[in-house]
Amino acid sequence: MKNLFRQYLPYLMGYKRQFIFAVIGMFAVAIGTAGTAQIIKPVLDDVFVAKDATMLGVIPFLLIAVFTLKGVGQYIQTYYMSYIGLDVVRKLRNNLVSHLTYQDMQFFQTMHTGEILSRVTNDITRIQNVVTSMIPNFLRESLTIVALTGYVIYESPKLAFYFLIIMPLALYPLTLLAKKMKKYSKLSQESTSDMTSRLGEIFSNIEVIKANSSQKLEASKFEKENHNVFKYLLKQVKVNALTSPIMEILGSVAIGLVVYIGGTEVIEGHMTVGAFFAFATALFMLYTPIKKISKLYNQAQDAIVANERMFELLNQKPTIVSGEIELKEPIKHISILHTSLSYGDKIALKNVSAGVDRGESIALVGDSGAGKSSLVSLLVRFYEPSEGEILINEKYNIKDLTLSSLHQRIAYVTQRIYIFNDTIAQNIAYGQEFDEQRVIEALKKAYAFEFIEQLEDGIHTMLSENGNNLSGGQRQRIALARAIYKEPDVLILDEATSALDNKSEALIQKALEELKPNIITITVAHRLSTIENSDAILVFKKGEIICRGQHEDLINECKEYQKLAKVLV
Repeated sequence: MKNLFRQYLPYLMGYKRQFIFAVIGMFAVAIGTAGTAQIIKPVLDDVFVAKDATMLGVIPFLLIAVFTLKGVGQYIQTYYMSYIGLDVVRKLRNNLVSHLTYQDMQFFQTMHTGEILSRVTNDITRIQNVVTSMIPNFLRESLTIVALTGYVIYESPKLAFYFLIIMPLALYPLTLLAKKMKKYSKLSQESTSDMTSRLGEIFSNIEVIKANSSQKLEASKFEKENHNVFKYLLKQVKVNALTSPIMEILGSVAIGLVVYIGGTEVIEGHMTVGAFFAFATALFMLYTPIKKISKLYNQAQDAIVANERMFELLNQKPTIVSGEIELKEPIKHISILHTSLSYGDKIALKNVSAGVDRGESIALVGDSGAGKSSLVSLLVRFYEPSEGEILINEKYNIKDLTLSSLHQRIAYVTQRIYIFNDTIAQNIAYGQEFDEQRVIEALKKAYAFEFIEQLEDGIHTMLSENGNNLSGGQRQRIALARAIYKEPDVLILDEATSALDNKSEALIQKALEELKPNIITITVAHRLSTIENSDAILVFKKGEIICRGQHEDLINECKEYQKLAKVLV
């Protein structure tokens, strides 16, 4: 818990004005609480025993003043600490999401999306509780304990001794409970991540689920994950619930002893009735913040685990890092030299070499898993070659270039179409400076403007999640228009026309022919019609290029291509 406070207290120092106001509020609460106990003494000794009418008129105003001070202090502390906490969490979440977007593709392929979502939402919400509630409550209750402890020692050092000796004995069982709480918090957060992952999987694959009538199967799987969350949350409740009874029992022993000894002091005339009741009131009040701090200690274990899980992600470093050279000239040539790529033990590419000039188009063909997509992933630096190198314009190693300048000159369109929940126009201009006329031109070149202008809001039509209010072919043309809008030097089409009908594909091919003189075109083939006119065709098999040439040559000389040509229709 010390480390948690040490980690987040500096955040509070970034909000000095708000924190000063919050501390003033905490002091007001502590003074008001101690003042409440002090008022008991004159109420009993001066009003009820001495029957002092003047004090009777003063006491109600003192009570109102003390409780007003306490209430105003509580409001100020709650407001300013909540402001700080919410803003700190906002910044943490921004930092975490930004950090994750720079991670390697392999990171996203190995970590489930639901797990990431759970950490960004659920775990950070638990940390929010530390800043908005736990730290301020701990500080406030600590100040209250100091104020009340000082008062009871001032009032009767002898009676204070018994209480202050017994209460620390509660620390040992509370430490044991805290260890259990941390263990169950970790299991609870892991099970919540699993449940979130399962939920994301259900809604991402809802078409498959409905088509197979497998709702009961998925409901059963979710029920299991949900029950695990319930089980570990209940264990947390069980451990947390033990804190209060332990404090109650030990507190009752201490208070019972104080009542006995204090009563003896009053009977023997060493202490007035008012002084004793003021002391007893302060003692009862002291018990409350001690109990609250012990509960906070247990609850902090939940935040400690969430904090550890969050920093696991923040400490994750990408292996694909940006180079330092800004690519300012157009890409006129790409050289792939003796390049290999491995995913762990799996070899995806083996000693591949190729070259392409501006104005040329090359096609990559081969069975699934032959290495086609792996090669284009290297060109956009989703992965780093295990061996070999890729040169731009015969002088820049691709890994020495800044990622932003490289990606600015390459447009990458995949079979899986990415559509954002935004207007068609903003989807087209994504990542680029917006120009409405350029958007329209790009749509026309992609032969998508015809269906878009028939929509009620035209290019300003809002697209739903994943573009579900468009057909598959329409989504692919949106993706192609986005690539065209970018005005790239290199256009990579990874089976990007697979969802188009023959007519639409013919139109796209026409558009690509018009663009060809000014760009390098690299196509991962899905249909023979998309590659027949390529300047070069590379035939992949088991990560190697086994044949290369134009369509007419390969159809006569390459057996693997002849076999592929039968299915590339």
